[in-house]
Amino acid sequence: MLALTAEAEAVMQAVVAMGLLSLVMFVWMYATRLPAFKAANIAPQDAAHPGTYTLPSKVARVADNYNHLFEAPTLFYAIAIATVVVGQADGMTAILAWTYVGLRIAHSLVQATINIVTLRFTLFALGWLALGAMIVRVALALF
Repeated sequence: MLALTAEAEAVMQAVVAMGLLSLVMFVWMYATRLPAFKAANIAPQDAAHPGTYTLPSKVARVADNYNHLFEAPTLFYAIAIATVVVGQADGMTAILAWTYVGLRIAHSLVQATINIVTLRFTLFALGWLALGAMIVRVALALF
């Protein structure tokens, strides 16, 4: 393993934590989706085109969250790794990275359970503030 500062290691741990969140949501998605398909008598091939079938909200919102983890978080991965690669991972970056991860975990839990849109949006927006700060900080270091 490369020798990393404690701060860079904390940033990389946040990256891995986001990966673990995606894994948890993947398992949760199929743990709810497969029984729902069976209960609705939806054959696997009938699900070839998402949106052509309807699943209960408590099932769909877990899948929606799983898909959301491949939107803004992909930018988090790139920025966090870039910050480490260019040697700009400091204590503030680690705090911002873990703040982002914590907010995404909270967002996932809210969306997959109670799905209160205003709360979910607040968590999403706060996450973007943390991610935006990471982007600006690494941009200032590079440009």
